[in-house]
Amino acid sequence: MTPFAQSAYGRNAVLTATPAQLLTMLYDRLLLDLSRAQATQQAEQWHAASEQLLHAQAIVTELIGSLRVEAWDGADQLLALYQYVLSALVNANVHRDGAQVTECIELLEPLRRAWHDAAAAHTVVPATPTTGWLGDLGVA
Repeated sequence: MTPFAQSAYGRNAVLTATPAQLLTMLYDRLLLDLSRAQATQQAEQWHAASEQLLHAQAIVTELIGSLRVEAWDGADQLLALYQYVLSALVNANVHRDGAQVTECIELLEPLRRAWHDAAAAHTVVPATPTTGWLGDLGVA
């Protein structure tokens, strides 16, 4: 598959995904970034690790921005976790601290699995302009 075809396929997957699928895609990519950052830090490839950590930070920032804390009772705690993870990722990058990357993986992996389980159990309609791309899951 050519890079253009891969890009088009990925773009189409995002555009046709349900809110639940989009959220699981974000978590999957976040954990992939963290795994790559962990490996590149261990190899002392600091520039590559930094790129992965910056992308992970962007994903967490997106998760923070899309979370509607008024939508459900546990949202405040999830927001606090996201803020903690974001801070840990910044510190992991600045201080080249692989232990903080490992901690973030350990905190986020159970959530990734839980969102996948919830998405599989919950039938949602594709996102619309009124629900937002994560609207049915309590995030906008």
